[in-house]
Amino acid sequence: MRSRGKQRDITIHRPEELSTPLCRVWHEAMDESPDYANPFLSPEFAAGIGMHRGGAHVAVLHQGGEPVGFLPYERNSFGVGRAIGLGLSDCQALVHRPGVIWDMQELLRACGLSVFEFDHLVDEQKPFGRFVTGTFASPVVDLTGGGGGYADWLRSTYPGVAKTTLKKERRLGRDVGEVRFVFDERDPRMLHRLMEWKSAQYRRTGRMDRFSRPWIVDLVDHFFQVREEHFTGVLSVLYAGDRPVAAHFGPRSRTVFAAWFTTYDPELRYYSPGLMMHLHMAHAAGGHGVRLMDFGRGDKEYKDWLKTRELRVGEGFATRPHPVAAAHRLWRRPVRGLRNTVLAHPGLREPADRLLKTVGTLRTSGLRAP
Repeated sequence: MRSRGKQRDITIHRPEELSTPLCRVWHEAMDESPDYANPFLSPEFAAGIGMHRGGAHVAVLHQGGEPVGFLPYERNSFGVGRAIGLGLSDCQALVHRPGVIWDMQELLRACGLSVFEFDHLVDEQKPFGRFVTGTFASPVVDLTGGGGGYADWLRSTYPGVAKTTLKKERRLGRDVGEVRFVFDERDPRMLHRLMEWKSAQYRRTGRMDRFSRPWIVDLVDHFFQVREEHFTGVLSVLYAGDRPVAAHFGPRSRTVFAAWFTTYDPELRYYSPGLMMHLHMAHAAGGHGVRLMDFGRGDKEYKDWLKTRELRVGEGFATRPHPVAAAHRLWRRPVRGLRNTVLAHPGLREPADRLLKTVGTLRTSGLRAP
């Protein structure tokens, strides 16, 4: 589909059907700016979502007959759009060549959208500026090669955390078995172990169980098989002897490693296996050429311990005059506002977490919540 505006052509494509030349230009745009190096901004991520979501599309901006920008999105039958993979993606943007600008109204019309919702928008996206309703910290770790042994790296990089973590690792080694870490585990059985653990964790803590949705299970299985320069699905596992202790699955590009699904054996939680996992991942990723480990938006104690700085991401609703856009904002904005208020205040967040865990305990024990 093609729309011709005052400044450029905009064509609409299914993400899994993008041609090789278009994907090549998309990759080049990712390489030209560190803002777009995140694997969630790759055509491979968009294509994976497109294989499982019927409303997935990519708007390709052309200037002078050449492709210069790519906006992946999802659209429902009412013209309500959202960033592709919203709820799963920790980085969103219109990926473009340097110097490209665009008109949001023209873009929304070309996409057939009255509203476009986002919640992890890259801060660089100036044309979205007036539609941003809030900005939030996205903690990251700058990695500088990860050279040397793990223990020495840990002591020099995180001196406040090193003593306790290494002590717990030695104890885990004595109690269960020798601790070893595999950065890129290729055993699919371990991927399914991770999904089982994570599903149980979601239920235990009262969260929505993402892995109760077959399409998300299939999506993660698919990404585990993707081994491309700008998107590789990496499964990392921490073992004690032959026993898996903790696991993580997330995508990496050449330079950015995105933390995504981390979980651990709850029977071994007193050893802090989740923290051990993140520290081992950071060290190993640096040794594999990754420059940045992105934890994504969200307040977690371990993120505050490990971050070296923060990026800023935005949430909001890009709209054009339309009754559907007004109705969607009236429905969604108060929900987002309430959630953000709770997350921003420990005095509210901690009771909410306790309530969710209580509900999760009742569910997993087979009882009904009052």
